[in-house]
Amino acid sequence: MNVLLTGGLGYIGSHTCVELLNAGHRAVIVDNLCNAYGSVLDYIEQITGIRPRFYEADAQDRAAMERIFSENEIDAVIHFAGLKAVGESCRIPLAYYRNNLDSTLTLLETMEKYGCKRLVFSSSATVYGPDNPVPYNEEMPCHVATNPYGWTKAMIEQIIRDYVTANPDFSAVLLRYFNPVGAHESGLIGDDPNGIPNNLMPYIARVAGGQLEKLTVFGNDYDTPDGTCLRDYLHVVDLAKGHICALDYAAVHTGAEAINLGTGNGVSVLELLHTFIRVNGVDVPYVIGGRRDGDLARCYANAEKAERVLHWKTEKTVEDMCRDSWNFIVKHTK
Repeated sequence: MNVLLTGGLGYIGSHTCVELLNAGHRAVIVDNLCNAYGSVLDYIEQITGIRPRFYEADAQDRAAMERIFSENEIDAVIHFAGLKAVGESCRIPLAYYRNNLDSTLTLLETMEKYGCKRLVFSSSATVYGPDNPVPYNEEMPCHVATNPYGWTKAMIEQIIRDYVTANPDFSAVLLRYFNPVGAHESGLIGDDPNGIPNNLMPYIARVAGGQLEKLTVFGNDYDTPDGTCLRDYLHVVDLAKGHICALDYAAVHTGAEAINLGTGNGVSVLELLHTFIRVNGVDVPYVIGGRRDGDLARCYANAEKAERVLHWKTEKTVEDMCRDSWNFIVKHTK
């Protein structure tokens, strides 16, 4: 299968590209490098022995997308491209709506023109909003997001559903991620955001590596076992493999199907932090701060549908996540 990955040099996209190539598929990547590095293409080649075809372009650019589809026989698309920082989305919401919605609309219109009918979409657990009880399952009412980033995911899910209703031979799998962490075991690719990380694990790793002074834990008075927030952390390699399973499912299925990708277990901020310290034998200075606006006490998946429908479940442990995250930092810190 010849698969287009939009945003394919980003954190999740690059790991998915590796698993895609390992599974015997071909990959074409489009990425504007706004939150990724061209060197990732070299690392993908080092890991797999294959260099994917790469276009430096924005998925909103209709001419660029038409060129990609005209030069490659694209059988399916995995759509990662989009801005993704929750806090930033609150500061510049129009940029998030413009970028994330436009890229999806341009992609769907181009897919329609070139007869491509299989899509895997990178959605998010943020679509469940603040009111559903954990663990979240796919039958719960959603689309009550708490920030512009989450709203873009909810809106895109609806756009895709409406498109599928009008085109019943189209197949779309909407993968609702929980909290991806970790890195490829080679240490060549991992979570390497520009600037100060927005997510917990890369922040912990950079504090451990001396790039940041200390970690602030936002609140220790939640109704959880140790007072800190519970999240469903899953290894990015497990997550990447879930996309390959979703592609296989899209080949035999029509319609739009939402599926959680998570472990089904909540791990607290302090549990993740102390596991990182123990596994890697490093110090991570931290302080307890006040609660952060918008944080939920608990957020984790019911992952039964993924196992039933995709025949997928996570294999890697929290220790693996911590070890691989630190290995990536060590190999990329000069």
